[in-house]
Amino acid sequence: MKTPLIEGCVDSHASALAAFQGGADRLELCANLAIGGTTPSRALFRQVRRDCAVKINVLIRPRFGDFLYSDAELDEMREEIEAFRDLGANGVVTGVLTPEGEVDERRMRRLADSAGGMDITLHRAFDMTRDPFAALEAAVRLGCRTILTSGQARNALEGAELLGELVRRAAGRIEIMAGCGVRKENIRAIHQRAGIRAFHTTGGGAPLDSGMLYRKPGVSMGLPSLPEYELRQTGRQEFEACARVVHALGGAD
Repeated sequence: MKTPLIEGCVDSHASALAAFQGGADRLELCANLAIGGTTPSRALFRQVRRDCAVKINVLIRPRFGDFLYSDAELDEMREEIEAFRDLGANGVVTGVLTPEGEVDERRMRRLADSAGGMDITLHRAFDMTRDPFAALEAAVRLGCRTILTSGQARNALEGAELLGELVRRAAGRIEIMAGCGVRKENIRAIHQRAGIRAFHTTGGGAPLDSGMLYRKPGVSMGLPSLPEYELRQTGRQEFEACARVVHALGGAD
């Protein structure tokens, strides 16, 4: 029986510290979570590694959008992986697909070569594949340690049936980690329906109001759908509550 694990998905030093202090077993360090996450800066990685005594996996995603990458983008991803490997990252979180919606094993092997002995997580590109069971076997062949997935649904609770089947078919060869919409209120239900013991969450607290006193009306620096003067960070108390539920699964069943 695998040991329960909770991974904090964070895109700032403040969020990383909150997740670490809230009981995270591991961090996935990103940038720009508002658009699904991109590769973080090396400066941020150094700060988080300095202040958070926990394993850090780094998202390698060069841009927002699909997971069909050009040769130049793949070269960028390989260079980033090598840089974070040299900085001491525990692993990388990444994914590359073919135009037909399959895991691109040829290109993923190039990324794995750059990773060396680091752990590799196939991220939610998995949820965009045509055949989840074929994608599972591809991830196993590639030597990935983990698949991060919502069960190809809007959130992990809705995808619990597929998550459970993935756990059964994985048969211990690879960790299936539930991500997307994971909250303290639904962790136990996901576990009971799918047998999942690894969870990925931002531990999102209430939005924080910006400290800006002067606010320019009618001008947006980002997506118009996102409030310009609202910050989103991991809430330590919320994450701590999630961690308590996950870690209690060790004595469950």
